[in-house]
Amino acid sequence: MNGNLNPLQLDAMREVGNIGAGHAATVLSQLLDKRVFMSVPQVSILPLAEACDVVGGAEQPMVGVYLRVFGGAPSKILYLFPEDNALFVANLLINDPEKCRNILGELEISALKEIGNILTGAYVYAFSNFTGIDMFSSVPALAFDMVGAILNTVLSDLGEMGDYAVIIETKLTACDESIDGHFFLVPDHGSLSTILEALGVKNGCQKQSGSECPKS
Repeated sequence: MNGNLNPLQLDAMREVGNIGAGHAATVLSQLLDKRVFMSVPQVSILPLAEACDVVGGAEQPMVGVYLRVFGGAPSKILYLFPEDNALFVANLLINDPEKCRNILGELEISALKEIGNILTGAYVYAFSNFTGIDMFSSVPALAFDMVGAILNTVLSDLGEMGDYAVIIETKLTACDESIDGHFFLVPDHGSLSTILEALGVKNGCQKQSGSECPKS
């Protein structure tokens, strides 16, 4: 599978992304005891070499939550969002004005790991549930650095920079604050084809009852 997804395939990935966003918003609303909305404005697939440009350049400081996905479609997942947004979300969970600070200390990092676990876990659940592929994830880790450094560290074992990432843009709204994030799904070799086949759009057509997609 190369880096060219047709509109039908992108729509299928967007649908899964919206399901994950909806699940994440529900869990976050319960956790924060506040109304939370999450949407997926855009889905794209790009070479990893161009991934930094999507989030503002290699030197843009970001908070990243990342994990490994095992099972029928092994992948890596990385969720990136700006430092100021990360602090806002962390303080929502801490919910104590005396403890809230504008730095990423141990308390803030702990809160972000919990929220990151919900966000990334929601997408793993969505992909697994929607495709029927057995997928389970490692415990998420958190990094705070420039985008280029995070990508080099998290994705360093993927080989050549010819690898592709499915990038799901997310918009989370809580307390009238809008938070833009980017969810990176970096499939291992063959995993993207497995996911698309399970979605019924591997060959660029959608399977319907009584019809067959062309053989590859």
